[in-house]
Amino acid sequence: MSVAVPPPAPQAGSPVRPTEPEAPPFIERRGVPAAPPRRIAHIVSVSGSQAIAVLERDKMPGAEETRVEIGQLVKIPTPSATVVGLVSAVSAPSPAMGGGGEALGLIEINLAGEVALNPKDGRLSFRRGVTHLPTLGDGVLLADRHDLTRVYTQPNVATIEVGRLYQDPDVPARFLTDDLLAKHFIVVGTTGCGKSCALTAILQRVLMQHDHAHVVVLDVHNEYPTAFGDKAELIDPTNLHLPFWLLNFQELAAALTSGDADHDAEIEILSDAVLTAKRRYSDASSNRQLARRPGDLSGMTVDAPTPFRLSDVLAVLDEQLGKLERTQKTLPYRRLKSRIETLASDQRYSFMFGSLTVQDTMTDILGRLFRVPNDGRPITVIDLSTVPPEILDVVISVIARLAFDLAVWSKGGLPMLLVCEEAHRYAPASVGQGFEPTRQALSRIAKEGRKYGLSLALVTQRPSELDTTILSQCSTAVAMRLSTERDQQVMRANTHDGALDLLDFLPLLGDREAIVLGQGVAMPMRIRFNDVGDQGVPRNLNSAFSDSWSRPNLDRAGLEAIVARWRHAGRERP
Repeated sequence: MSVAVPPPAPQAGSPVRPTEPEAPPFIERRGVPAAPPRRIAHIVSVSGSQAIAVLERDKMPGAEETRVEIGQLVKIPTPSATVVGLVSAVSAPSPAMGGGGEALGLIEINLAGEVALNPKDGRLSFRRGVTHLPTLGDGVLLADRHDLTRVYTQPNVATIEVGRLYQDPDVPARFLTDDLLAKHFIVVGTTGCGKSCALTAILQRVLMQHDHAHVVVLDVHNEYPTAFGDKAELIDPTNLHLPFWLLNFQELAAALTSGDADHDAEIEILSDAVLTAKRRYSDASSNRQLARRPGDLSGMTVDAPTPFRLSDVLAVLDEQLGKLERTQKTLPYRRLKSRIETLASDQRYSFMFGSLTVQDTMTDILGRLFRVPNDGRPITVIDLSTVPPEILDVVISVIARLAFDLAVWSKGGLPMLLVCEEAHRYAPASVGQGFEPTRQALSRIAKEGRKYGLSLALVTQRPSELDTTILSQCSTAVAMRLSTERDQQVMRANTHDGALDLLDFLPLLGDREAIVLGQGVAMPMRIRFNDVGDQGVPRNLNSAFSDSWSRPNLDRAGLEAIVARWRHAGRERP
């Protein structure tokens, strides 16, 4: 490996590097002296986690001017450690006028951590937080490749390489695997900035290093069927089996009852009918008909995931309709019966209500959804693009609740990651919007899931419309291009990383570029995600207008095929 030619060895008693007495000699990890980093400024103000430095002009004849940009990593040597920070602003409060003199240049620095000797192994290592703040006159040096590697590549810590640093493309950008996955993360960005590619790059690296992972992707746009190759278990409404008896009563009521003046009556009737149906199924499956007192349900509840038959629910409704004395008028009974019969006969709902027989297959369902065992397919991609909108929230609520309950009952022995695309759609910020059980299920995972090894990965283009409780629980933020001021304000309000000034540049980021903040990275950084390749690119069903409109794109036969799939709630296989 070629290295820079070292300078002549100093004579005994002579000062080391007389031209830069403030900068201690930099030694590479292998012990070979490296070219000294260049001093660019000196500290004139320190306030909390921010420092201000005055730029210094290089007086060496013919020396190349050092360019300082926002987001660059700089270091400040102190007697005890080397403080590390990010340039957050560059200004010239006293610009030169009329060509006389030189402009006074200032840089603002967000202090983030420090490099010091690790007492355990005697090596230099980076740690967050600053124990020894710089003071007036301390020199500021631009970090070189060795510094970037030391700060952003944590030794003896599990990491995944997802891209390259913006400051130096030769330095890989790495996420801390355990902190990223165990403490929830969010990917935000406007449409077309590369959120799906960024998420794919992250998950591909995770799966590449962890064959026994358990990842579930809720794919509401059918983007990921080819993103993970043969590592993915693909589920869509044609092969999804999510029986109605897995729903808790709140979810079941949302699917079967109306929201008008008879809602309360329908809730009461449905509750009694479901409890009776569960008792009848339990008796039939165990081949015992015990004498029961009226109202004796042997501890069964409407929320327990125990099987029952819709035919028994309909039978209870018919029995009540045939009575001369009943607690409710006939209309709620008839509407419930009609709704159940409609759902059972509608092919679009066959994955939930269409089964002719009822069997206790809960273990098989959980095993397939959450990959237990994974059989070489550690990720499940659930295509929800053709699920009817009126029941989509119920499906997401059930999957999220099952994930949490499985994590709780496994006592943390089954770490899982639940990926939610378009999270603002089913966990909106405004109270009263969306489906409340879905919001509650995701909120519970966000607040309590990490205790049981269940983590969330949220993807949204409108963080301002996402539930603030869920957003605040995300310890790592991958912020891509955001154009609206409201979304930028929400990200600033939910970021506590001492690098808020970096978020001012979200509108300027290019495609696949991101500013990453939080516990999933060693310190805030601007990166460019790796190219996931043609095979791994998330599917985009939109073709360019200029290309599509330049030739015939759909004939009568194609339109008839679309109508046929539409009526049968089907679609072409990916």
